[in-house]
Amino acid sequence: MAGGRGGASRVAVAAAAALAVACCCMGVASAATYYVGDGGGWSLSSGSWPNGKQFRAGDVLVFRYNPLIHNVVAVGEDGYNGCTTPSGSRTYESGNDAVRLVRGDNRFMCTRLYHCNFGMKMVVNAA
Repeated sequence: MAGGRGGASRVAVAAAAALAVACCCMGVASAATYYVGDGGGWSLSSGSWPNGKQFRAGDVLVFRYNPLIHNVVAVGEDGYNGCTTPSGSRTYESGNDAVRLVRGDNRFMCTRLYHCNFGMKMVVNAA
């Protein structure tokens, strides 16, 4: 009898472990990766790229661009509206940057060669 109870206990532990693994995998699988600008990459024409797309917190945006002429700066609303880089803003300069979205508005701009002033900026809203 004691062996039977131990067997049921092992089955319950195994089932709980399997459920935990499944939940973790579902969380990872639900995050999507998007390439900003699709084939054209992060450029002066990227501002409308998010239109019509549904983003979620945890999704990843990959910015591909020539780092000699562009960068990516994550800013708040004031920095975005004024094309300024407030202290504490995160600047990416590799030319192949992955940025994980947070819930709400995620604002990005290029600060090189006045590109932001020419429209090289975008807002991505993540649910």
